[in-house]
Amino acid sequence: MKNTMQAIFFGFREILTWHTMKYALAIGIIVTGLWIGIGIVLWDSIVDLSSHVLGWVPFSMVRSNGAWMLSAFIWLQLILLTFALVFAFFGNFILRSISKEKYTSFSLWVVLGSTLFWSVVWYFKGDYIYAQFLQLLTWLPFETIEKGIAFLIGFYIIYNGIIVSMLFIASVFSEPLIASVEKRHFEGDDVQRDNIFSSIGYTIKDSLLFLILSLLAFPLLFIPVVNIFVQIVLWTWLVKDTVGYDALALVSNKVEKEKLKEHRIAVWFISFVTILFNFVPILNLFGPFFGEITMFYYFKNLEKK
Repeated sequence: MKNTMQAIFFGFREILTWHTMKYALAIGIIVTGLWIGIGIVLWDSIVDLSSHVLGWVPFSMVRSNGAWMLSAFIWLQLILLTFALVFAFFGNFILRSISKEKYTSFSLWVVLGSTLFWSVVWYFKGDYIYAQFLQLLTWLPFETIEKGIAFLIGFYIIYNGIIVSMLFIASVFSEPLIASVEKRHFEGDDVQRDNIFSSIGYTIKDSLLFLILSLLAFPLLFIPVVNIFVQIVLWTWLVKDTVGYDALALVSNKVEKEKLKEHRIAVWFISFVTILFNFVPILNLFGPFFGEITMFYYFKNLEKK
């Protein structure tokens, strides 16, 4: 467990460096922009598909979970709005007061602070907020509820698309990122380049399986508590295989599944910490890179020892 925590702390420190942040943000902005474009072009089809699936769900569950999803959606939007307002009113002062290297770190702290503030509000007033949204959905005719929730599910699909794409691209471009980390922290060593294509093959296979499992588990999203648990398990499973194989491909001469099984507790825990980034907008762009760096550091330390 000590090695695992060392790797996690190292991952957090490394993700806050200017070089890593710049790398993650550049890729994240491009991927997000592409998915926004896809969403704009295919939005009607996505909403129609969501509405069709909702037809299989009992009305009471649609109404109850619609209130929960609407509450979560408003929480996310308030985090982004707070972040935007801070930089809209204090942007010039911030730019004058901090260096370029610290600007991105400061931005992440603003996101974390905003998340913490609104999480506290929802913790104390969550039941009241949920009750008000539930009452609102009760007043509306069924078709309006269905379309409204289909709209939210559309955002959920786009958001998951961004998360999977970021993980895939972080896997494909893990070599230059890890090479930079290794050069600064493991002087004299070089990442293994021979096996990186085999790890990408695992990433493609796992991404396709994730999409299939997500479709099969879709009805479970309408069961309170279970929906959060299912989403965490799916994300963690995808991350553990992807970043685990990447790390082994860059550390060892062979990608050995047995090694992942041998250290499965550490691998699952690091993956779980990685997917926590997905619950906060903007931070989700950094999650895959945190996972790649942390998992690499964990296996590299084992090899050194």
